[in-house]
Amino acid sequence: MTATPHRGWGACAVLLVPVLWLVAFFLAPFIIVLKISLSRTAVAQPPYLPVFDLAAGWSGLTSFFAQLTLDGYQLLISDQIYLFSYLKSLQVAAVSTAILLLIGYSIAYGIARAPRRLQPLLVMLVVLPFWTSFLIRVYAWINILQRDGLLNDVLMTLHIVDTPQVWLSSDTAIYIGVVYSYLPFMVLPLYATLEKMDEVLLEAAADLGCPRWKTFWLVTLPLSMPGVMAGVLLCFIPIVGEFVIPDLLGGSDTLMIGQTLWTEFFSNRDWPVASAIAVALLALLLVPIVIYQRLQTRQLEGLR
Repeated sequence: MTATPHRGWGACAVLLVPVLWLVAFFLAPFIIVLKISLSRTAVAQPPYLPVFDLAAGWSGLTSFFAQLTLDGYQLLISDQIYLFSYLKSLQVAAVSTAILLLIGYSIAYGIARAPRRLQPLLVMLVVLPFWTSFLIRVYAWINILQRDGLLNDVLMTLHIVDTPQVWLSSDTAIYIGVVYSYLPFMVLPLYATLEKMDEVLLEAAADLGCPRWKTFWLVTLPLSMPGVMAGVLLCFIPIVGEFVIPDLLGGSDTLMIGQTLWTEFFSNRDWPVASAIAVALLALLLVPIVIYQRLQTRQLEGLR
């Protein structure tokens, strides 16, 4: 009779830990950023007004809310540089995710169909780049893609090009850096899904006279969609806000939203606008997450 309450308190404690974690490290910082986004830029420390002061009492609280403004969000709508940054980030993220899906699915499929004893080794090779610092890997690509770098040396040695090509400070360099850096995030969820697939289904399709390409299209691909969706989200969402790769490998005409946010926050010291950019970016990234959740809900309802 006394075991049930203990189990109840234990279950509540287990649920309370992630809730407190989300409140402390997501909800509270988001509220602070949201408040700053509704403030006005000021030459002060901190560089915005109004500043919340509990000692001012009720009158100070009403004055605080009265001074909040939407000027930061109005600037995002009126200035085309912010719209261009958002669109450029979405373009880079969409194209990079599509390339990652094509390459990552091929790699994950090959690992899943490899002999069982070799699969752990192949998975380790996929995650091996994580053993090196992300920043060092990006700087390595600078040496590879520069005019007298390794890539041009190889292409000229193979007589594919006659003169060194310009790879660095271009969209191509950004795509190369993004695809290289985020490839494991696409391969791992795809492999986890493909590895669990029942091969009896493939054998049954072959027995019914279904060619291999049709078996892949009608059986393998639909059953691997959870891994596809997980990999797409794991890559698309962080790529949209990527800062390091476009800043080091991209050119001056490639301005993504992460670079714009950094410029407003550190160079221009315009914290309200930078916070408004961050809040708008979060709202933008919630769209694919909501779509994914609805698709997952429909899939679960279909299984029932």
